[in-house]
Amino acid sequence: MDDRLDDYLGLPVEPARALAAERGWRTVRVLEPEALLTMEYRSERLNLTVRGGVVERAWAG
Repeated sequence: MDDRLDDYLGLPVEPARALAAERGWRTVRVLEPEALLTMEYRSERLNLTVRGGVVERAWAG
């Protein structure tokens, strides 16, 4: 997926989810900082690290 992932940084989680859907992401995974997660790569998935309801990090996979 070709997307500008920095566009998600600083957004509240729900607007970030809406933007991801608009841009064609099939799955959005919202994670707390330091969360344990599986590392299998899924090209249609956007991962968002969220603290206090705000996106701190976004990456594909």
